[in-house]
Amino acid sequence: MVDWQVIETVLLDMDGTLLDLHFDNYFWQEYLPLRYAEIKGVEAQVAKHHIVTQTRKIEGSLNWYSTDYWSEMLGIDVVELKHEVSHKVAIRPFCIDFLDALRAAGKDVVMVTNAHHDSLALKMDKTQLAHKFDRLITVHEFSLPKEDPQCWHEVHKRHPFKARQTLLIDDNLHALQSAREYGIGSLIAIYQPDSQAPRREITSFDAIHSFDEIMPIGEIFDE
Repeated sequence: MVDWQVIETVLLDMDGTLLDLHFDNYFWQEYLPLRYAEIKGVEAQVAKHHIVTQTRKIEGSLNWYSTDYWSEMLGIDVVELKHEVSHKVAIRPFCIDFLDALRAAGKDVVMVTNAHHDSLALKMDKTQLAHKFDRLITVHEFSLPKEDPQCWHEVHKRHPFKARQTLLIDDNLHALQSAREYGIGSLIAIYQPDSQAPRREITSFDAIHSFDEIMPIGEIFDE
């Protein structure tokens, strides 16, 4: 699935790829509507309907990922509410082993996330993964989501890479498609970003269940 002799740079998504997407799904679908209802004094179902409706209107846009946008739109501190359930942030299986193997194999390792700066900071604080990357990039630095092919031009400006010698691993199929249009040579999706949700059927990209399926062990032993 991966020719590690060719790959020089590995771009990695955060939520649903390195981290279990269950935290985010639980927060947005369950916890936020509950706390919003409590704070605003409305019925839970009314709160949930309001949030779901707003989510559908902006899904895939930069605002969809912006805690600033949601805090202003809902009139509550979304980041503070995320901290209330931050104990649910979890690393996906074999994530640390994979990151360590990439470093040992001499790969350039970069996180590229749609997450807002506040969310990135919270999750790096909880997981202590930041030091395992050559660079952390959030698309809010240049206001283009990964679903937009132009995003990868901006990523390249901040951390140059050779597109054909680059691997992107991401659970977001729209982000993978935009990376394909940009010219990134190797693309891998995640079958089950949320450990408590069903496995997805993916046909348009190679996909893995966990990182042990693509560990660059052979190249490390060759060095």
